[in-house]
Amino acid sequence: MKILHIDPFAGISGDMTVSALRDLGVGEEVFQAALASLPISLPTCRFVRGERGGISGWRFRVEGHDTEEGHSAGHHHDHDHRHGHSHGESQNHGHHHEHSNTHLHPHAHGRTHDEIRALIKESSLPARVKERVLSVFARIADAEGAIHGVPPETVGFHEVGAEDSIADIVAACAGFESLNMEKITCGQLQEGTGHIHCAHGTFPLPAPATLALLKGIPFRQVDEPWEHITPTGAALLAEFATSFGPMPESTVSAIGYGLGSRNTPNRPNALRLILGEKVTSHDSSRDEIVELRSNLDDLTPEHASHALEAILAAGALDATLTPTVMKKGRSGWILEVLCLEENAEALSERILRETTAFGVRRHRMSRLKLERYHRTVATPYGEISVKVGTLRGETLQQSPEFSSCAKASALHDVPVRVVHQAALEALAGSSKEN
Repeated sequence: MKILHIDPFAGISGDMTVSALRDLGVGEEVFQAALASLPISLPTCRFVRGERGGISGWRFRVEGHDTEEGHSAGHHHDHDHRHGHSHGESQNHGHHHEHSNTHLHPHAHGRTHDEIRALIKESSLPARVKERVLSVFARIADAEGAIHGVPPETVGFHEVGAEDSIADIVAACAGFESLNMEKITCGQLQEGTGHIHCAHGTFPLPAPATLALLKGIPFRQVDEPWEHITPTGAALLAEFATSFGPMPESTVSAIGYGLGSRNTPNRPNALRLILGEKVTSHDSSRDEIVELRSNLDDLTPEHASHALEAILAAGALDATLTPTVMKKGRSGWILEVLCLEENAEALSERILRETTAFGVRRHRMSRLKLERYHRTVATPYGEISVKVGTLRGETLQQSPEFSSCAKASALHDVPVRVVHQAALEALAGSSKEN
């Protein structure tokens, strides 16, 4: 399995994402072809080499809209000041201390989400890239619309006339799609604890739109007074990453660094992308799963049974309820759900909706399991399905399926245990023959 791991150790923005994809090995022609397919004339976009904190990489620059090299964290615009905002003033993101030269810059009229959507649909972008671009812009417009209380289609992308937003998002989507990854994961996401200064006043980080776009995505704040995650970066993560956490065990084949516009202390202003092949153990019966667990002390048996069925129907690998005694001598349940990592978030929400849980604990774990397949055996009551478990080719378990036994039991009007025993005898007989 080909895996792309996004490592946002210093945050993520749109231009940093495009730059990292270029450094990873995506050809410049992929980005330029995507931008050229748009029915509008964008300013010149180019890649330049640079370094941040000793890390060498590419920078993606939209001519006339980028910041100058060498500005400190307190004297720059946001390293991705290309996100939508529904009012016509730009934002000066960065150090939360006041500076005499910290001011707001009015600029030309931008485009509404409806206008951007129309020009993307009119473009000759490949269908899959077009779909992704539309989805990313829709995420930003939904977030901004909810914040400002306006319909998403009327949200205006006024930051530098929206051209930076279009360039970043179109180029990033084209780059991701060109890699044709089977899975995209994202590492520990962190945001600063400073403030942003905009036309509406001073807001704490994360910026309102960024915070809205990070719903459902785990992140933490660090004691660094500048913005790490921009709305465009958050929207790209929400669109492409399917799981968040440590990098899966992989054989690394390529590494790319995308540079931001500022020189920051503590860590280089760069985004790292890691391309690799997921390590498959020689023992194919080992995999990684997530356990979800919650203690429930006020769930009736009827509700417990219904919740278990709903959780299994929603994609859980397994789910169990164990009676237990809780604090103050109250009887209760321990709910344990096993699932694949990509289903963990949806199943956590299902648990909160279907049970009386106020929270769900999540644990990653490695699972050693028998390789499984089904076979049938002939009995006096017809063919019975049997689940077989093997380890490196050796059969360790054979179990007649209860549902198959029950069906034969009803058809022949005999107890289920009789059919089950007949199936076991048939298994024993076939083993002797082999």
